[in-house]
Amino acid sequence: MREPVIISTGQTYDRSSISRWLEEGHCTCPKTGQMLPSTRLVPNRALRNLIMQWCTAYGIPYDPPEFADASADSFAVVSPSKAALAANKATAGLLIQRLEDGSPCAQTIAARELRLLAKTGRENRAFIAEAGAIPHLCKLLSSPNSVTQENSVTAMLNLSIYEKNKSRIVDEEGCLESIVNVLKFGHTTEARENAAATLFSLSAVHDYKKRIADEEGGIEALAELLREGTPRGKKDAVTALFNLSTHTGNCIRMIEAGAVAALVSALGNEGVAEEAAGALALVVRQPIGAKEVAKEDIAVAGLIGMMRCGTPRGKENAVAALLELCRCGGAAATERVVKAPALAGLLQMLLFTGTKRARRKAASLARVFQRCEHAAAMHFGGPGVGYALAGNSTANRDSSFVGDVSVPMPISVHVL
Repeated sequence: MREPVIISTGQTYDRSSISRWLEEGHCTCPKTGQMLPSTRLVPNRALRNLIMQWCTAYGIPYDPPEFADASADSFAVVSPSKAALAANKATAGLLIQRLEDGSPCAQTIAARELRLLAKTGRENRAFIAEAGAIPHLCKLLSSPNSVTQENSVTAMLNLSIYEKNKSRIVDEEGCLESIVNVLKFGHTTEARENAAATLFSLSAVHDYKKRIADEEGGIEALAELLREGTPRGKKDAVTALFNLSTHTGNCIRMIEAGAVAALVSALGNEGVAEEAAGALALVVRQPIGAKEVAKEDIAVAGLIGMMRCGTPRGKENAVAALLELCRCGGAAATERVVKAPALAGLLQMLLFTGTKRARRKAASLARVFQRCEHAAAMHFGGPGVGYALAGNSTANRDSSFVGDVSVPMPISVHVL
């Protein structure tokens, strides 16, 4: 990273990378998936200074970027010339005509060319869809030809990146079902993975999350891909499941489809553990989801392991999941969490080194831990052993945790 900039969601990216992302027609934050209300790029001077200091310390040349001192700027996509746009539109029209009445070989070639054309910018994605490509590509999703199917589903994926095309795809009769069928029965690994990526792209729209989840066999196929897929396939599957888990109406379907069990198993896979923990943190917010997670023998151990060795965001997701498991999973689930080995030490570590959200969740979970210790001590007729903490007042607690009590804690809580 040479030139860190902050986008409207608060995430930091290298200028060249996020500019390329925007130029390709994306309207969302790569990390969070949120829609970008603005394309304003604000230089992250603090991080840039750290980069400069690191380079100086290790003798690595560092030339300040040309725009490093600009207070802020908006990303401007270089617009293609009118002649180029006209040529692309004409090309798209010819290719769509081939999809409509060409031979099977011509249709395969046309699907491939549309796939490539839809990869190059939002203008192309817009007019390809406006010209009527989606219904023809939808029909080719069921092609017995593996190359045709793969190019068609990948073209659909590229088109779905443009926000206005999401509704065109979902509203096309039978299109969502066909994409799910490719995910379930696709002829090639790449076709199945790209179908999963397409569902992830479409699920960025809240209203479509339930429709996707209700497609027969869709969540089951994502869970299977998460368990048995390639590293890229697992990533596509877990991000799609994460998006679907943000809709509260999908919890029961995810349980029935085996997605919760697959997410728990994924906690041991470094490449997808962070997203899996995030999805579980959402699932356990509902009592039925919390009870299902609590049934999984490795769930608590997997989340504890992520608190120990995960990424900062992974640790944050793990402690959030454990807290929600205590809140919604009942006494048995809470007991399993608070009796987990090394929990106290991991919470103390997060309270001082975690992200802001991780510290807040860790503080609330620490209070649950202490409350259980206190209750156990009273049951045996004596006060528990604890250490009073400075600043552990009601005002400093996570207000969303109903029923917090003011008692000494065996773990130091950092005042937030």
